[in-house]
Amino acid sequence: MFTLNVEHFGDMAVIECGGRIVQSDAAYRLRNAVIAEADARIVILDFSEVESIEGGGLGMLIYLQRWASDRYIRFKIFNPSRTVRERIDRASVNGFDVASLDEMTALLIAADQHYAVAG
Repeated sequence: MFTLNVEHFGDMAVIECGGRIVQSDAAYRLRNAVIAEADARIVILDFSEVESIEGGGLGMLIYLQRWASDRYIRFKIFNPSRTVRERIDRASVNGFDVASLDEMTALLIAADQHYAVAG
């Protein structure tokens, strides 16, 4: 089973993913969730709860990376397990931008400060 939850922090969207991205319906649900965030400046996939990812999911990540780049959206992955990280690293020629805990914290603080000033 694959689960998604979207949180917004200013112009940043964090898509919390859980379970397995091994079947096409999971990959398409992930695509739809990311594409729905076309107005975001940053999209972060939180893979803390992703157990595994296979070919269709990896292909979708490559597609989403290109989609985000074409729209000048920063596309990052946060906290993949070692196994998922290895699969992701092998799948992409250019590599994916994997956010560290420090970077994720800084992005959340910046989004919160920007939102507080705008409000």
